Amino acid sequence: MSADRGLVVILTALNLEYEAVRKRLTDLRVHRHQAGTRFELGRIGQSGCQVALGLAGKGNHPAAVIAERAMGAFAPAAVLFVGVAGGLWPSIELGDVVVASKIYAYHGGTSEDDGLKARPKAWEIPHEVDQVAHHLARSTAWRRDLPAGVAPRVHFGPIAAGEVVQDSSISDQARWIRQHYNDAVAIEMEAAGVAQAGHLNRALPVVVVRGISDHADGSKTVSDGQSWQSIAACHASAFATALARELISEGAISNSATDREGRPRMSMTNHNIASGHAQVGVQAGQVIGNVTVGAGTERSTDLEASIADLRAHLKQAHRDGRLDGETYAAAETELNAASDCISAGVPERKGVLLISLRRLWGLVADVAELAAKLAAVITVVRGLP
Repeated sequence: MSADRGLVVILTALNLEYEAVRKRLTDLRVHRHQAGTRFELGRIGQSGCQVALGLAGKGNHPAAVIAERAMGAFAPAAVLFVGVAGGLWPSIELGDVVVASKIYAYHGGTSEDDGLKARPKAWEIPHEVDQVAHHLARSTAWRRDLPAGVAPRVHFGPIAAGEVVQDSSISDQARWIRQHYNDAVAIEMEAAGVAQAGHLNRALPVVVVRGISDHADGSKTVSDGQSWQSIAACHASAFATALARELISEGAISNSATDREGRPRMSMTNHNIASGHAQVGVQAGQVIGNVTVGAGTERSTDLEASIADLRAHLKQAHRDGRLDGETYAAAETELNAASDCISAGVPERKGVLLISLRRLWGLVADVAELAAKLAAVITVVRGLP
């Protein structure tokens, strides 16, 4: 994938948080998940960073489910959870932004005769992502779309994620958090679920960005009445979208549309049903064009036709503006290399051919039509002796 292209999932719990992110996206279109969840696909401004935006609802469990659903559907480079939270330190002001350096699932514990003992579970932000976030926080570029004179600070520290809204500084829960998680700087209800989903998806990077809308001390009703939720959501979305764009442009995160060996990973599920004596010869997410599994020269002829078909659709994607000039030129180079391998004889040049096709996948993976065609070709080539 070229350095300025990639997809990031952004999830929110509240609709006002969703709207704050949505205002920063362009070219929006709806994506309907087979289980009923609706996402919106768009770009951050005019950048090459694509976003799949989803509403997860309140709580760690719904957030985990929707995060898992998004990871399976889009194979993103990272997931950002964006919204509001309660600040736990007096030095963190309303409207400031907190990036989670660590996420605590603070409700884990064991009840014993002498009291409740903590059983901590925590997830840390990936190092390289943390470095990019700190660099972005030191600049003022991410604030350029905020109202004049507004300059929220960015803090890094642990965030505590539980299952209840905390609005007291003297309750049993507040004392519990101070005793066992006294370095937590903010508290909310979804981060642990998203972090767990990312961990179970090959340690997919998860970044939690929260705007401080109250101080979790009994003043929530007042601060909500003063529109601090909307203000905090606006600030968090500004930093999060700038961070997503920075992560993609710097190549700090690799798009998981390819696996650890560089092979394309299909993000759709296939269901094949064969009756009688029928057999399923090739399973692919989508097969378009002339793809045949046969023997001898038929395979080479079919691959040549498939490459020609890819070349035609590649040119059309460039004309339509879906591929920039630099990416198109690089893709043409890889197609030429693939054609040379096929002409020389696939069995002898299979390894080189697969490398060219994988490189081509990295260039066109975010153009769905080309990615589907190329995936089918790669499937056939990998099945050759």
